[in-house]
Amino acid sequence: MIKTILVPQGSEYQAVCRGLNKVQGFSAQVIAIPMGMKSLQKFLHQNYQHLQQQNQPVLLMGLCGSLSQHYSIGDVVLYEDCIYQGNLESCHLDLNKYIYEKLRSQVYFVKGLTSDHMIALATEKSNLHKSFAADVVDMEGFAFLNFFFPPVSAAILRVVSDDCIHDIPDLTAAIGSDGSLHPLSLTRQFIRQPIAALRLIRGSLTALKILETTAYHLANSLTTRV
Repeated sequence: MIKTILVPQGSEYQAVCRGLNKVQGFSAQVIAIPMGMKSLQKFLHQNYQHLQQQNQPVLLMGLCGSLSQHYSIGDVVLYEDCIYQGNLESCHLDLNKYIYEKLRSQVYFVKGLTSDHMIALATEKSNLHKSFAADVVDMEGFAFLNFFFPPVSAAILRVVSDDCIHDIPDLTAAIGSDGSLHPLSLTRQFIRQPIAALRLIRGSLTALKILETTAYHLANSLTTRV
């Protein structure tokens, strides 16, 4: 059974916790992690090296952006692997199959790409898809896999929160060195691009609700005896 779940801090973490807490009898350590590659690497090395020694599967949950027209807002995706600057890390095949079977719903297997900044422009998303054949993008996946797998079985389960055909605000400057969002910087970016901001907010709210539901279904299936 999955005993450790990592989720980016803030609304993603809260959504996952809401879903898990609805299931009586489900027990797992849910860890709120900072956003971004470097922040996550530092955080894991400082606080969770002991997890590398435990023979327990680890799951990363959260939101991601689509790089392909095949994947839309609200789609639930399981990473087969994740690429960063030409380097590839793979998820654990058996753990992926286990999660897929437990969810028993529409889940897509995808190739992920991790970026050290937010991918805000549709043109950049298109270029990344063409260059790396990646389906979705995040800011933590590669660092997570690089830290845990091997020797720990690791998987990534995310929900698409923005599509590949519209621009969204670039929130890179709003992410602090500690991997947290700065509210004032976030507000400034939203004011500069109100239409894109509204699109991002709507997509995120939709995806967060599905993330909560996905967490619930996963926890429920893990605690249900057949």
